[in-house]
Amino acid sequence: MQVSRSHRLEGARCHYLIGRIKACAIWRAAGEDDRLAALQALIREAEDYGADAIIGLDFEIDGVSCADIGGAPLQRVAATGIAVKFAQDGLIGGARPLRQGP
Repeated sequence: MQVSRSHRLEGARCHYLIGRIKACAIWRAAGEDDRLAALQALIREAEDYGADAIIGLDFEIDGVSCADIGGAPLQRVAATGIAVKFAQDGLIGGARPLRQGP
């Protein structure tokens, strides 16, 4: 699975957008980095939609403080991106793709 933080793919292959996807790692004590787990979950999500790549990769961190009950603060990392499918022969159903590399 090709993954890019930008909206461009290596090799400038024609592709079309499937849609925005999001996946989260589990809640953990604050301070642990779960970007890899969130990215792996995002790749599985993209594969479920039949995507060949993910563009516009970004990460978000959600946090919860448990000060009322004396618990440890929790956080989770979410990965977001746009799932894309590579076009066959540069065409999608007889039409040009929505996005094309440089």
